Amino acid sequence: MALDEGKLNDLVTRLVGDISAGYGGVMVALGDKLGLYKAMAGAGPLSSEELARRSGCAERYVREWLNSQAAGGYVTYHPRSATYELTPEQAYALADEDSPVYLAPAWQVVASMWADEPKSREAIRTGKGVAWGDHDERLFCGVAAFYRNAYRGSLLQQWLPSLDGVVDKLERGARVADIGCGFGHSTMLMAQAFPKSRFFGFDYHAGSVKAATEAAREAGLSDRVGFAQADATAYPGHGYDLICFFDCLHDMGRPVEAAAYAAKRLAKNGTVMLIEPLAGDRVEDNLNPVGRLYYSASTTMCCAHAIAEQGTHVLGAQAGHGRLADVFKAAGFAHFRQAMQTPFNLVLEARL
Repeated sequence: MALDEGKLNDLVTRLVGDISAGYGGVMVALGDKLGLYKAMAGAGPLSSEELARRSGCAERYVREWLNSQAAGGYVTYHPRSATYELTPEQAYALADEDSPVYLAPAWQVVASMWADEPKSREAIRTGKGVAWGDHDERLFCGVAAFYRNAYRGSLLQQWLPSLDGVVDKLERGARVADIGCGFGHSTMLMAQAFPKSRFFGFDYHAGSVKAATEAAREAGLSDRVGFAQADATAYPGHGYDLICFFDCLHDMGRPVEAAAYAAKRLAKNGTVMLIEPLAGDRVEDNLNPVGRLYYSASTTMCCAHAIAEQGTHVLGAQAGHGRLADVFKAAGFAHFRQAMQTPFNLVLEARL
């Protein structure tokens, strides 16, 4: 078949752009860990020599790094003065650790995916799974940092208020279970906002539970937040007014069992809040940059863990409303609705 030169050139251009972005991700990680972005934030235009002094790094390396950032549009270059500036918008995404769009740590997830590439290759070839705890350590801190700020920007302001009557219960005093809590960022955000309620975070990964427990202690929340290592079908306690699954149900090999177990642990008129990656119900709905991100992560992490559990489902990160509704219907829930959506997440509500 004859090649269409125009289509070929478009594809090669796209590939080169993606390769450039891959290189650029390493530069972002270096800038984040070396404090280069923070040294630039609010400082106005700086020369490479000035940034080297402010950051304690070697000027020749800093100059090359700055040029890579300017080429990527992550810093602004001023040709007349040969200086570089981090604009307020760039600083908000790359230097402000409390910003809901602070994305610099997300590249640690990509680094973990490369480190685990041999495991993923073997899994895809053989059909075997890769459990969450068997991944490179950078995955855990990268995922925690990526979701921490997304939760910080949306959980209290939008997600919880979108659920029927949940905020009132939390303000009066409720029992909350956070399943698959990871480093506990979601659990602690709720605990800080609702001091009359009590929060319990559960995760099967021991390292994450340890990190969450220490973070709660440092934040002075240990009196109303507790963390424990437990599976989604074996955590203790009952009478929970709210049970949360933050970006984790689709990773489970037995999601119906997890939802059914939650049903048994709910208080009367209790609510399950399910936060899942944004996805449509059809493949063609998800052929976009966000879908690409989630399908890629799902190949190496989400599907891999579900397969490792040798369960009943391999939902993947792009499960969509329809398949998730089927899970909760099979688990005995009579009410399931989409409360809202964001550019990255579906917020779903389930009640018995």
